This record gives sequence, structure tokens and C-alpha cells, in this order.
Amino acid sequence: MEDCIFCKIVKREIPADIVYEDEEVLAFKDIEPVAPVHILVIPKKHITSVIELKKEDEALIRKNFCCYK
Repeated sequence: MEDCIFCKIVKREIPADIVYEDEEVLAFKDIEPVAPVHILVIPKKHITSVIELKKEDEALIRKNFCCYK
């Protein structure tokens, strides 16, 4: 999606302070943190909303919730 800010970050069209990256997810520092440490973890695959999630996205979404210990 062309207007998606997160897709632009993944494509490096918008700069971000990236702290983790693999083939499926990207994690970066929030530009307006509300806590001392505020990291956003996003899938590299564009997903507009949870309504659009498919069965094949299950592992990807699970990874977003548990990639940090």
C-alpha cells in the first residue's frame, strides 16, 4: 500500500531507528515514545487490520508478540 507509513519504513523510504530486523518483522524506536523504552514491532507484510488476517498470518502475528524476551 502506497500511503502506509509502516510500509514506507520497511522500504526505507522513511528513516527509522531500527533495533531489530529479520525476514518477517521490523522493530524500531517510536519517534514520540510514551515510555522510556517504546519499540514498535511490525510485520513486513502489509496487513490493513486484524479483520484482514488470514490463517497463514498466524505464525507472523505470534512472532510479533513473542520475538522479544
